[in-house]
Amino acid sequence: MGLFKRNPFGHILFLKKWLIRIFGAITHRRYRGFNQLHIDGSEIIKALPDNNVLFISNHQTYFADVVAMFHVFNASLSGREDNIKNIGYLWQPKLNIYYVAAKETMTEGLLPRILSYVGAITVERTWRAKGKDVQREVNPNDTENIRIALNDGWVITFPQGTTKSFKPVRKGTAHIIKTYQPIVVPIVIDGFRRSFDKKGLRMKKKGILQSFIIKEPLVIDYENDTIEQIVAQVEFAIEQHPSFLKVLSPEELQAQETLNKLRAFHVEKQLEKDFKSED
Repeated sequence: MGLFKRNPFGHILFLKKWLIRIFGAITHRRYRGFNQLHIDGSEIIKALPDNNVLFISNHQTYFADVVAMFHVFNASLSGREDNIKNIGYLWQPKLNIYYVAAKETMTEGLLPRILSYVGAITVERTWRAKGKDVQREVNPNDTENIRIALNDGWVITFPQGTTKSFKPVRKGTAHIIKTYQPIVVPIVIDGFRRSFDKKGLRMKKKGILQSFIIKEPLVIDYENDTIEQIVAQVEFAIEQHPSFLKVLSPEELQAQETLNKLRAFHVEKQLEKDFKSED
């Protein structure tokens, strides 16, 4: 790779590689150390083509979700099975990974601007701006940039456009799927909201079990499925369809709390075992 080789957005790949290495090293213990990231489905990542892949996921923090995906994707491509042990996988990271992010989020401060260089495709929200509800047309440059990114590699998007749970999936994601016909891979995450602040930059609590489930690619009839059908399929795939909402009984809440304590115990024991094996 030439020292000044650039991607389609003009970013220098050599610089991008070092940013991924540095930020990956800094953040690694947030998912393996202070907390434990439980991964399922890494074999799906290894089987994907090099480009035209769209990852859809629920959203819990501005940045921690995406950073975890960079870790998991690169670890999986390096042969690790459902784990991010040994950050050597960051030495030769996949450089054509992009993620869709709100433009106003990525321009607030130096750190977001640096993270933007790693692979952000910034878009203007059509429904909200600066904390207020708005209504505006989709910027055609935004969808064109997503097309360019899909042609070059993998794109991560959060189709709800918010970190709040069970909000509707935006139709823009369905239009992108129907128009560009990518392989669509759902991801369901949990535990990030409890681990980090809303931006995902500050640790809020340690010892949290974070889950990261990669599902099989969706089966989509790009020609005949309607936008509404694709929206519903996406909502079910990332487990954000209203049918997933239900009121838990006291007995179910107690059982869930017992399970969480059991998970925390197993996380602690697994960490002890892993660190001993690494020594």
